[in-house]
Amino acid sequence: MSEPEEDFAALFEASVKATQYERGQTIEGTIVAIGGEVAFVDVGGKGEAVIEIAELKNADGVLEVAPGDRIQATVVSTAGGLTLSRRLVRGAASARQLNDAFKAGLPVEGKVERAVKGGYEVRIAGERAFCPMSQIDTIRTADPAAHEGRVYTFRIIEYKEGGRNIVVSRRALLEEEQRAIAAGIRQSIVPGAVLTGRVVSVRDFGAFVDLGGGVQGLLHVSEMGWSRVSDTSQIVSPGEEITVKVLRVEDGTQKIALGLKQLTDDPWSKVATTYAIGQVRTGRVTRLAEFGVFVELEPGCTGLIPSSETGVAREADVARAFPVGSDVEVVVLEVDPSARRIRLSRKAVDDRRAAEELREYTERADATPAEGFGSLGEKLRGVLGPRET
Repeated sequence: MSEPEEDFAALFEASVKATQYERGQTIEGTIVAIGGEVAFVDVGGKGEAVIEIAELKNADGVLEVAPGDRIQATVVSTAGGLTLSRRLVRGAASARQLNDAFKAGLPVEGKVERAVKGGYEVRIAGERAFCPMSQIDTIRTADPAAHEGRVYTFRIIEYKEGGRNIVVSRRALLEEEQRAIAAGIRQSIVPGAVLTGRVVSVRDFGAFVDLGGGVQGLLHVSEMGWSRVSDTSQIVSPGEEITVKVLRVEDGTQKIALGLKQLTDDPWSKVATTYAIGQVRTGRVTRLAEFGVFVELEPGCTGLIPSSETGVAREADVARAFPVGSDVEVVVLEVDPSARRIRLSRKAVDDRRAAEELREYTERADATPAEGFGSLGEKLRGVLGPRET
């Protein structure tokens, strides 16, 4: 192949490579060479892009990069190869570039100077812009002054009157970033995965947890602990960072169900070895039902005293005999770990005590010499006095 043909092939390859990117797209690459006016950036594969040396210098004119360094820049042209710019990432330098950024939807850097009515005054490349209050962040800001003096990246959403009327949005870029992050995060959200998230809000039925990029899952109250949870705010609080396990991901809605108790040992896994029929245990009354009384024997392990085993007459007040929160002694009647069921009896405890008292009484009676009825009768007459005829 002759030299002109080689040049044409190289240009054609660069043109094909450039079409893989879009104007306004932010990409990363590695500096491979630095020339007099431009630097060459490897953007993957056989593709190279160019960027002006001036854009790689700091405010003092000192070059900030060297071959091998990675940079982030915006694609400003794909004609005849890729041309990159960092000004539109780090802050536009002129009104013309602001107009170009508006047309291409490119991000620009600006400083929030002060809060004004309905939003903020933002300074971008020496031009004054306005950012509505709703567009400064993805979440509501309690203190508007918190953004003053901050340097953010914005998108120009309105550019009118030759730049005299500029409206910008930071929220638009944040939401795009969140969607990009969310797409990557969702790939890791599969049943069984253990992830770290931040509690967004706490409700009576559970808590919503942000897993990153705005992707939220629900930690239902029933999955917070092996024990019955009556107050979710006692388990988690807004802003708290917690580790959870992914239980389910619905195919259609992409709703994510999370679990907290699954990261600790299930108390029922050791029930078969720690509970035996006939064993006497002490538990705490957790709730009452028409068919019996529920008793927590240990956190996450609750048994049932059927009504017939409460030892309370049908017409009696069960709630008075078994106040919720009180301790109660029971006998284990049945253990079924696979069904997560333990049947208990309070009546058996009373029966045992009665039998024990009878045994003790019998032993005492056997140890005392028996008195005849005559002797006993004489003592009674002595107490009651002579019988009248």
